[in-house]
Amino acid sequence: MDVLAFLPLLGGLAMFIYGMNLMGEGLNKMAGGRLEQTLANLTRNKWACVLLGAGITAAIQSSSGTSVMVVGLVNSGIMKMNEALGVIMGANVGTTVTAWIFSLAGLSSDNLFLKLLKPSSFAPILAFLSIFLIMSSKAQRKKDIGSTVFGFALLMIGMETMSSTMKPLTAIPSFQNLFIAFEHPLIGFLAGIALTVVIQSSSASIGILQALSATGHVSYRIAIPIILGLNIGTTVTALLSAIGTSRNAKRTAVAHLYIKILSAVIFALFFSFIQLFWDFPLDDTASFVGIAVIHTTVNLLATAVLIHFIPPLVKMAVLSVPGDEDESFVDEDLKALDPLFLNRPGFAMRQAKNVANQMAEFCIEALASSIDILIDYDAKKEAEIIRLEQKADRYEDKLGSYLVKLTERELSQKDSNTASNILYSISDFERISDHAVSIAYSAREMHEKKICFSAAAKEELAVYLGAVQEICHLTYNVFAEEDIELASEIEPLEERIDGMSDELKVRHVERLRYGACTIEMGFIFSDILTGLERVADHCSNIAAGIVEIQHHGLDTHQYLQEIKSGAYNFYERYQKYKKKYQLPPVSKSALTETAEDGFKQTPLENLGDVKAMAFQGSSEEE
Repeated sequence: MDVLAFLPLLGGLAMFIYGMNLMGEGLNKMAGGRLEQTLANLTRNKWACVLLGAGITAAIQSSSGTSVMVVGLVNSGIMKMNEALGVIMGANVGTTVTAWIFSLAGLSSDNLFLKLLKPSSFAPILAFLSIFLIMSSKAQRKKDIGSTVFGFALLMIGMETMSSTMKPLTAIPSFQNLFIAFEHPLIGFLAGIALTVVIQSSSASIGILQALSATGHVSYRIAIPIILGLNIGTTVTALLSAIGTSRNAKRTAVAHLYIKILSAVIFALFFSFIQLFWDFPLDDTASFVGIAVIHTTVNLLATAVLIHFIPPLVKMAVLSVPGDEDESFVDEDLKALDPLFLNRPGFAMRQAKNVANQMAEFCIEALASSIDILIDYDAKKEAEIIRLEQKADRYEDKLGSYLVKLTERELSQKDSNTASNILYSISDFERISDHAVSIAYSAREMHEKKICFSAAAKEELAVYLGAVQEICHLTYNVFAEEDIELASEIEPLEERIDGMSDELKVRHVERLRYGACTIEMGFIFSDILTGLERVADHCSNIAAGIVEIQHHGLDTHQYLQEIKSGAYNFYERYQKYKKKYQLPPVSKSALTETAEDGFKQTPLENLGDVKAMAFQGSSEEE
């Protein structure tokens, strides 16, 4: 036996498997996680679950991928078990589409149209066009389309290569004996399981079986047990993915195995019943189309029957994995960052972005609450601010770790930018929550010491706080929407906040001079101004980072230089905010009235020390 006869077969198999993976990756990038997000959101009705599972699997060409995603959604608490089982049944149906695509390789006709449908005719054309698209296009989406089409062309070429290479091998005695062994149903069944466990794809296993049928030695007696075996073998991926997950996720994976086993039993009973009325030609040679028909029948029949028995299947899974159904191995607040989603980078990126938006929202909420209690102290609100700051610490840690792992996967350019935006910004949002806590502590100190701002300070502070709240609101929208146009509003407003901060500190010195404020209150006032000024700085950092990442190579310093030089209408925008946030005029009569209310006047000779106190911390580094 010439071992070289097997080399083209290995080459065809390599092209086939790589082409399938390439096509799946391209489809995932184009979908950008939208298919999986739809799966998470629209699973109310059991038939809707089946249709969604079938549609998504047909699109991504991987029932194993869908099953693993479903296990992750259950583990995260996003999907319930009964919904998950409906999706899994739909995935079993969706994966049969692949076998029908592969059956094109078995077409044989003199008709020109049918000849064009053969992979040997259209696959080289698709490969050429897709490579041209990949190499000539600068747009990432077009590159992804080209990659998907090239993957499809490559797997069809691999399929054609395997089919044509198999035929000469039929003359080799040892190759013939292999098929004789497979005639025993149990051996064929186990071979089907083993093949799918190794390849981790039932679709690829079906393709290999169809290619083997080109030898003419694969009868339906051999093909049927193998199909049932590879149907069960595909559950191994989901079972492995369930290791270390919640009990419900493990139950979902086990239920998937039960569905596949019952599928084989249901088909065997159905086939035995059919045999009573029609002597099925088991010894006839299995064709490409015949294998696709059997594979589809197995999964359609099982789904049609088992869809009505989801509650008993759930009970079987619960009995197999006993314990508290609600037990979870993930932090409730961060359940969306499930490691299982890393296998679907587009969806994982959407989940991470949602979590990051939540973090940005509650960090700004904490700051807003701290501003509220400056005027009207509330101990419950202070406790909530502290809780949100601790939550921000946890989010920053988990998001950072998750995104580092995610960026090791192959991401689209858009997802890569989003990951960079989040990694760049979350530390600034966390620092905003830190400043919220500091301001809350200042509010408590004022409450405990029964001191408050003078009427003039309150009026001035109201204007300043309005500007800070607006910059925080703008920054959240810039971050959530990745809006680089809106980002150009941040720096002019931040510059206005800096100017007001300096002016307020000067006015504060004047109040100290007239005795309208105590030195103790002065320290608190200065701490609050410094904290809020730094909040605005963090907002500026976030906006500049997002612009930098979107423009690829424009560093933060360069961006700030450009915006202040007028490249982004900086002067006009600054004037707009200066007009909007004008501090009230200084009233000396108000200072005098306040001084007469009992504040001790500060000696003029100590003004230098007081001024230093008023500006303490303003130049400190973060």
